[in-house]
Amino acid sequence: MEPELAAAYERCRQLHRRHGRTYYLATRLLPTWKRPHVHALYGFTRYADEIVDSTDYLPDGERAARLREWSDRFVAGLHGAAVDDPLLPAVLHTIERFDMDRADFASFLRSMAMDLEVTEYADYDDLLGYMEGSAAVIGTMMLPILEPADADAAREPARQLGLAFQLTNFLRDIGEDLERGRIYLPQRDLRTFGVSPAELHQAAARGTATTAIRELVRYEITRAREHYAAAAPGVTMLAPTSQACIRTAFHLYGGILDEIERADLDVFARRATVPTHRRLQVAARCLLTPAGTPVATPRAPERAS
Repeated sequence: MEPELAAAYERCRQLHRRHGRTYYLATRLLPTWKRPHVHALYGFTRYADEIVDSTDYLPDGERAARLREWSDRFVAGLHGAAVDDPLLPAVLHTIERFDMDRADFASFLRSMAMDLEVTEYADYDDLLGYMEGSAAVIGTMMLPILEPADADAAREPARQLGLAFQLTNFLRDIGEDLERGRIYLPQRDLRTFGVSPAELHQAAARGTATTAIRELVRYEITRAREHYAAAAPGVTMLAPTSQACIRTAFHLYGGILDEIERADLDVFARRATVPTHRRLQVAARCLLTPAGTPVATPRAPERAS
């Protein structure tokens, strides 16, 4: 591998290790040759997300211009142009290596651009339109690396797993998203539970959720678990050497929902994370689980007293 390409893969790996602890741990259960390609996909999505979220000190127009410039550089690379970028060579190499669907990447970049223009979503269908690009396509990007026996059959479970992970992140990060001026919970759901955007901001400032917000979170957790249930059959469709990785990610991301419930659904009291010892236990258990073993959606845990 040429030094420039090797450096790009290493850059992606470092981004993954620093910012995606859960998924990075799961990726370590893949065969060694597959891991750099997963790091490359993570690096692509993370870098675009950082242009949007880590430059919020800049005017929206300048952030949009930066995202557009980087997207144009990526598209040029897809068409064979030389690319001067710290990580895109690895992304382009991975896309070429697995003949990935370029439309998935275009859809993802459209959703990233939406984050600079859209701050709330009227209902869940509207949110799903955003999540199609921000989450569902990440599931389908991964499929060629994970080598399902039947790619067509595995496509919908992969989409559903992306949606499940994204909605889990939304619930965990309600407070952080409020600071960025965004609400990913559908406005219709807020009205159903009698929660106003102002009340979300007030609860975040206090560090304590109201009863109404807790009930709203409970409802959204139920919705997220429906996506996990739809995704579960897809794990056993993957190559045997890929199943431990996705099984681990499935349970660790689902474990974030468990932690929210253990905290009595208060997403503002602390950031929900799965403890390190439990993460390692889950990874070890999944590594030892025979390939082909069905994945069961876990039940809600006992709440903290």
